[in-house]
Amino acid sequence: MICRMWRGWTTPQNADAYEAYLRDELFPRLSRELSDQGYRGFHILRLPRGDEVQFVTLVWFTSIDVVRAFAGDDYERAYISETAAKLLSEYADRCDHFELKGTSWAVPAYGAC
Repeated sequence: MICRMWRGWTTPQNADAYEAYLRDELFPRLSRELSDQGYRGFHILRLPRGDEVQFVTLVWFTSIDVVRAFAGDDYERAYISETAAKLLSEYADRCDHFELKGTSWAVPAYGAC
């Protein structure tokens, strides 16, 4: 399993709208379009800190090849939609990709971890 991790920041005023966009629009679309190709789900982490709110998204795929098929040759580049760009005040332009090596949570058997 591969985790595509990304960070972005909003103002406190935009935080609820950004979270709703991720939860109700972006990730359901990925699920509809990519589940049969190796997309396995997401986590959204939210951290309010002073005059900004940091978000970390963890997006799960069965392999790095699936990530490349989804994101293209420059798969580490972050894709920021117009909706997200309007809500974010700052964001990382690159994503990190981690290989899952252990967990105490149940992980579907989609290949070796």
